[in-house]
Amino acid sequence: MKTFVIGISGVTNGGKTTLAKNLQKHLPNCSIISQDDFFKPESEIEKDKNGFLQYDVLEALNMEKMAAAVSSQMENLEQSLGPTADRIAEEAAILIIEGFLLFNYKPFDTLWNRSYFLTIPYEECKRRRSTRVYEPPDPPGYFDGHVWPMYLKYRKEMEDITWEVGKCLSPTT
Repeated sequence: MKTFVIGISGVTNGGKTTLAKNLQKHLPNCSIISQDDFFKPESEIEKDKNGFLQYDVLEALNMEKMAAAVSSQMENLEQSLGPTADRIAEEAAILIIEGFLLFNYKPFDTLWNRSYFLTIPYEECKRRRSTRVYEPPDPPGYFDGHVWPMYLKYRKEMEDITWEVGKCLSPTT
């Protein structure tokens, strides 16, 4: 049975993980892979000219390892449900992949059955980011000097892709 793959991407702290977990509660045979689980060690993360660690770039992620995990999870889901002959829609295997740079990783372009890009306003994003604890912690000026500009850059790239992505504005509360 072919796995139905949902991609959820978008701005940092935009609700991607929350949405994925809520969907998983309501969808049978559903699992989640989070891009955040594939960051390289801090020692392998480059710094920009301001000394900021460059976590908001594809090069900060081990995308080959993530792709292998996606492939393995799809295979496991498909094997667990068996042949498609007598299966109904409720028994379909569903894989939700969530992360902030999913749609900027070209090898994933043909993976998505559905894809969604979540956005929230700058002020709300900055507020949410300030309430989260990161390791290493965000240094002063990191959000405005790196995180938000990188989001805008990748959002522009995502808008230029040729396949359809559903765009969603997350609630601000």
